[in-house]
Amino acid sequence: MKTIPAIVVGTGFGCRIHVPALRAAGFEVAALVGRNEERLARKAADSGVPAWFTDLDEAITATGAEVVTIATTPDTHASLAHRAIARGCHVLCEKPFALNAAEGAALLDAADERQIVHMVSHEFRWLPERALFGQAIRDGLIGEPRFLVMDQFIPFCADPAARLPRWWFDAEAGGGWLGAGGSHLIDQVRAWLGDIHALSANLLTVSDRKDVAEDSYSVRFVTKTGVEGSMQQSAGAWGQPASLCRCAGSKGTVWIDGGKVFLADSTGTRQLEVPPELALPQAPAPSDPAPSDPAASGRAPPFELAPFTRLAEALKARITGQAQAGGVAAPTFRDGLECMRIMDAMRASAAQGGALQTLA
Repeated sequence: MKTIPAIVVGTGFGCRIHVPALRAAGFEVAALVGRNEERLARKAADSGVPAWFTDLDEAITATGAEVVTIATTPDTHASLAHRAIARGCHVLCEKPFALNAAEGAALLDAADERQIVHMVSHEFRWLPERALFGQAIRDGLIGEPRFLVMDQFIPFCADPAARLPRWWFDAEAGGGWLGAGGSHLIDQVRAWLGDIHALSANLLTVSDRKDVAEDSYSVRFVTKTGVEGSMQQSAGAWGQPASLCRCAGSKGTVWIDGGKVFLADSTGTRQLEVPPELALPQAPAPSDPAPSDPAASGRAPPFELAPFTRLAEALKARITGQAQAGGVAAPTFRDGLECMRIMDAMRASAAQGGALQTLA
C-alpha cells in the first residue's frame, strides 16, 4: 500500500503534534505551509519535512498531497479548508473548525459535495478515561443517564505576564477559552449523551485582564434525551488544576478521578479497567523542538500526542476504507458543526444575560 502524502498548515501545534502523529499513523508529511519564510525553513528542517510553501495551492500541486491538516488560528480555518476541499484533498482541521455555525455548515456542504474525508481535531475522545466513561454509559452500567457535571480549574492563563499567542485573547480571530477548551468538552458531552436541546450560559474573564476574549465560561443544559447537565471551566484560575466529571443515572454513577474511572451502584463502588482496545499507543517522538536541541533529550512527549495519533489513524482508516480500531467514533465536520451551533447559542445566551436558548 502506497504512503499517503500529507501537508501540514501551521508551524506551531502543527509541527509539535500533527507532524509526528501523522507519521506514526503511516502518512508521509510532504510539506509545511505557513506565512513566515524564515520560520518555515527552520521548522521544516527541525521537523525533517522536505519542503515548505507559503501558498497552499502551490504546495498541493508540487507534492501531490492527498491530505491537508490545518493547525492555524481559527479565523483562517474555513478559507484554508475550502481551498483544500476544492483540490479534492481530505481535511483534518483544528477546533473550532469555523468561526460560527453558518461558516461550518458551508464547510460541511463543500466536503460532502466533493466526497472527501473530513475530521475535526477532537483528539481527546481517545483519552482512555473519557472513552471508558462513555462506554460505561452506553453499556447501561448506570441505567438511564440523568445528570452530568463537568467542572475544571486550570491555571493556563492565570498569569497576565504569561507568554501566550496574542490571538488567544482576540475574539475576532477566534480566540477565547470557549473555543480553545470548551469545544473539546462540548464535543465530549455530545459523544457521551447526544445533542443538546436547550442551554443557558455565561462567558467571563477570571484572570486580571481587561477587554479580552473570555478565559472562562459556565453553561447549564438539557440534552434531547432529557439529561440535565452543567459545565464550568476556567483557564484563568491560579493554583493546581482541579476537575470534576461525574454522571448519575437511574441505577448508578460513573466518574473520573485522577485519570481513573469509577462506578458506584447497588453492589458497591469499583474501578473500571481500561480494555486493550481503548488503550493509547506509546506516543511517538516529538518533531519539534529540533532533534538536535540538547534540551529536548528525555523530554516527555506532549500529552496531546498519543490521542492525536489515534485521530490520525482513524483518518487513515477512513481514507483507505479500513475498519477503524477501538470503540471511539471519529469526529467529523458534522460534529464540528453541531459544536459550533452550541457555541453560537452559548454566546447568544451570554449576550442576553444568560437567556435560555433552544437549539433545533
